[in-house]
Amino acid sequence: MASFDPVNVLLVGTGEYTTGYVHNGASTSDKSLGVVALVMFDLRSRKKVDWIGMVGTTGTKNAGIRKHLADGIGSKYVGLDTTAQLYPDDNVAREPESYKTAIDLLKPGDAVAIFTPDDTHFSIALYAIEHGLHVIIAKPAVKTVEEHRTLVEAADRKGVLAVVELHKRFDPIYADAREKIRTLGDFSHYNAYMSQPKQQLETFKSWAGKSSDISYYLNSHHIDLLTWSQQGRSVPISVVASAATGVATSEKFGCVAGTEDTITLMVTFKNIESGNLGNALFTSSWIAPKAEVHSQQRFFYMGHAGEIRVDQAHRGYEAATDERGFFQNNPLFLRYQPDPLGRYAGQGTYGHISFERWIDAVLAVRSGSNTPADFESSLPTVKSTLVVTQILEAGRKSLDLGGVKVDI
Repeated sequence: MASFDPVNVLLVGTGEYTTGYVHNGASTSDKSLGVVALVMFDLRSRKKVDWIGMVGTTGTKNAGIRKHLADGIGSKYVGLDTTAQLYPDDNVAREPESYKTAIDLLKPGDAVAIFTPDDTHFSIALYAIEHGLHVIIAKPAVKTVEEHRTLVEAADRKGVLAVVELHKRFDPIYADAREKIRTLGDFSHYNAYMSQPKQQLETFKSWAGKSSDISYYLNSHHIDLLTWSQQGRSVPISVVASAATGVATSEKFGCVAGTEDTITLMVTFKNIESGNLGNALFTSSWIAPKAEVHSQQRFFYMGHAGEIRVDQAHRGYEAATDERGFFQNNPLFLRYQPDPLGRYAGQGTYGHISFERWIDAVLAVRSGSNTPADFESSLPTVKSTLVVTQILEAGRKSLDLGGVKVDI
């Protein structure tokens, strides 16, 4: 890649996916060191990123976050500096709009990564875009088609790159399957499942069932994979949703009344040229037991000319320890083990690539060598992922209406 001036990056949201810091300590999930901050520290060491800021809602957590990053990342990897400017100030108990203060300090062309509860994505992303900043937004981008279209319009008007962090696109097996799917003729059937263990309900308790659901949080991955594979070939025309309940709202977890445990969306597609119909089942759950993997990830695809089966939870790489017991490893997502010289070695993993491709595109746009439109086919931009929000919102409406069919 050509040499560009490094970009300043603000990380909005300081929780599990950004830092691995949850409830005043390291997360007990497979992301105890986080993802976003670790990748940005590496990109800074390689001169693609310059200043790094992080903003949450509670400044009194800052000291714990700094120590967690220094102990977990700074002392683990050779050459990674975990210095970052944290907002709000350390003595602030709570300030929900501290992201505005931090964003106001940035200059047009800087970048913002948004990893906060689903219902806050829209306001933060729009504020950043209107300030001329490039953004990457945790999936789901937003919760409604109206909000999604507003972000598309704003990004076009301001000339910035707005991307959704749908990292499964960069999983080498999913990416290969996408291209094979496009050789199998008309779409006929798709059945996808993704889960997270019950312990995550403790991490997500502040918003689970209140401001978003497990379908928005997890089904978004497989919805994107299918609609990405069907670009220009088939379109969704209706959704019927169904849910299971009882665990999230139990005394043990105490989520708000109505919180679904498992959600299934049945989506009818229409093949554009032939008019033939296809159907898809997307199921997601956050009540899985503690098992050999943190997240089950699998799908079955049938086209008129063949079928594909993928189980990305079981990769033939197993381990067992006295502390953890038996488990499946997934170094394809992010490699946390240092290399023989003690350096971070996750640059080739899809959890890392998702962010580095965005930063590379931001650098290219900043330099004038490319425009945001040049990345519509290679990155999950807000424009190219509108169909994901169409399906997710229709599914939510179907659930709220008692499982009726909702047309798209």
